[in-house]
Amino acid sequence: MSVPDQQSIEHFLHGQVACWNAGDKEGFFAHYRRVASKGLSIEYVGQAERDAWQVLEGMWAQQQSRIRIEVKLTVVKGAEAACHHRNAFVGAEGGIETIELYRFEDGLLSVRYFIAG
Repeated sequence: MSVPDQQSIEHFLHGQVACWNAGDKEGFFAHYRRVASKGLSIEYVGQAERDAWQVLEGMWAQQQSRIRIEVKLTVVKGAEAACHHRNAFVGAEGGIETIELYRFEDGLLSVRYFIAG
């Protein structure tokens, strides 16, 4: 089983955030395709399972222009990462806190989003 090294995982985590904040949809999706070449699953904890690529498309279409991601903490251990992000509202006060869990293995990426509130 092939697992990306810490540098590759950090490149993905920080790269997809940078692309999101820059409005670079192509770059954002390229980061996901690179680490999830064999499959992607995304779970919003507490919600029904949906197609992961459609989740990303919907997230981009509905939220990208309204949210700027502020990275509060990123922890990478082996094939897993945990991130605390503040999804700050663009042009308004406030934001949404998220804890995001990532598991990388042999071209598969599993993501779990815990959304505060």
